[in-house]
Amino acid sequence: MQTQTVRGDVRSSATFDELYTAYATDVLRVCYFYLGDRTQAEDVCQDVFVRLLTTKPELSEGKEKAWLLKVALNRCRDLWRSAWVKRVCLGHPALELIPGSDEFAEREEKQALMQAVNRLPAEFREVVLLHYYQNFGIAEIATMLDIPEGTVSSRLNRARRKLSETLKGEEA
Repeated sequence: MQTQTVRGDVRSSATFDELYTAYATDVLRVCYFYLGDRTQAEDVCQDVFVRLLTTKPELSEGKEKAWLLKVALNRCRDLWRSAWVKRVCLGHPALELIPGSDEFAEREEKQALMQAVNRLPAEFREVVLLHYYQNFGIAEIATMLDIPEGTVSSRLNRARRKLSETLKGEEA
């Protein structure tokens, strides 16, 4: 494995190509789920890796994915807030993000859950994506989003409660 100088004497054991190969799909999926538009998600993913090349940040071993996802979420937030971006219809087919069987009922449940997550406010949606879809712990999410761990836990609990209410309301 090659070493690449990132900034000054700090070194990362992963090269750009290795980071891209390992994490581009994760970055793209988070962006796609957040934005609901594949083209915009691809643009943001490209921006993230261009930023990695141009800024050459200090990346600690094992924290590369966290940095990439943090930059991706920040860029998605910027796009989401911008005036020219229209919100995607909640019925947008995002099933390609969820691996699963071909059983119709199971697919419907997953689609309903994804739509419910997509309806959450951004602060809740972000922690749900990072915790349940990217398997980050509360401490890691707190570091990535620069918020206290208690806030992450609180947001996860509130998001679960909102999701439960939303999904129960759809069953009735």
